[in-house]
Amino acid sequence: MRKMILASAVGLAWIALPLLVLAQSAVSNAFTVWLPVVVRPVSMPPNPVHEGEATWYYATGGGACSFDATPDDLMVAAMNAAQYGTADYCGAYVRVVGPRGEVTVRIVDLCPGCHAGDLDLSREAFSRIANLSQGRVPITWQVVSPDLSGPIAYHFRSGSSQWWTAVQIRNHRNPVATLEYRKSDGQWANVPRTSYNYFVQTSPGMGTGPFTFRVTDTYGHVLEDSDIPLTPGGTVNGSGQFPVGP
Repeated sequence: MRKMILASAVGLAWIALPLLVLAQSAVSNAFTVWLPVVVRPVSMPPNPVHEGEATWYYATGGGACSFDATPDDLMVAAMNAAQYGTADYCGAYVRVVGPRGEVTVRIVDLCPGCHAGDLDLSREAFSRIANLSQGRVPITWQVVSPDLSGPIAYHFRSGSSQWWTAVQIRNHRNPVATLEYRKSDGQWANVPRTSYNYFVQTSPGMGTGPFTFRVTDTYGHVLEDSDIPLTPGGTVNGSGQFPVGP
């Protein structure tokens, strides 16, 4: 039976500060004592707002992130090389504000020539924030958590097997940080992520399945699914979706 577990993790920072305390003894002799005060902020920092420039290209919805083409939904964009990382933003949604409006796009591709902070928007998305004839405009952008229908999904790359297993997370509300699978001994194993947006386990692979997966987003929310069958070239739905981020 498939199950889903949702958890939230918030990092804690501890700061020690000196405090001057004046105490009075029983015989009226005053003395000064220095004591530490511990401050523990627990609030999670908000999503940063990035500044840069937007350009546009003829997008299909496919690209470096290895997603399928989406001709019916071209509100997509390519991330600059400096922030692309190891497919860190693939599948994430960002709200872009330009000279004459805003638009929410999904990151599906890499823009090798873009500088840090820049985005290369689809032609359709760029037209929401500026005139196409402008070509390049200043923007700000921020990761957002959109309303999505359905749970996250696990897509197995064609050729996946018990010895080489490649899994891509799809339909996720928030950026994905890690994918783990539970080994036969009950221990969790972190699966390395590739620049083409698959988590690939090899030498050894994950085995024949079915698998138990644990997916963590960049805010520390965790989804766990069990009984996921090995399905080369196919997609298997999970049982839950990430909550809205900060």
